[in-house]
Amino acid sequence: MQISTDYWKASRDADTKSEEEWLAARRAKEQQAASEWAERFDMPPLEGPEKALDWGERSRHQLMTASHTALVVEGAWDEADWAESEEKARTIIRAGWWIDRRDTGGADLLELLEAATDDDC
Repeated sequence: MQISTDYWKASRDADTKSEEEWLAARRAKEQQAASEWAERFDMPPLEGPEKALDWGERSRHQLMTASHTALVVEGAWDEADWAESEEKARTIIRAGWWIDRRDTGGADLLELLEAATDDDC
């Protein structure tokens, strides 16, 4: 009975390690995409605790990309409408703001931007 328990523990530990490696690789790829996007679209660096900066940048990228898809690609907005929202998004530099809204649907971005306060900018 001990052999099967040892095997199960070793197998579980190996699965955990490979899952952690997969997650780290995925986050690194997402971070690279977010950083490249921020540079390409002249988004300002975010502010906040060091451990929140990368997460905030990834969250901002994901929300902005989802919003562009929902409002411009699939919606009725044109690029001029989008440019106004993009300008407002540039004023929100608090990483926590983007993290707190990471699960929001892209179509809701305009409402979120309108509700942002001076503390978020």
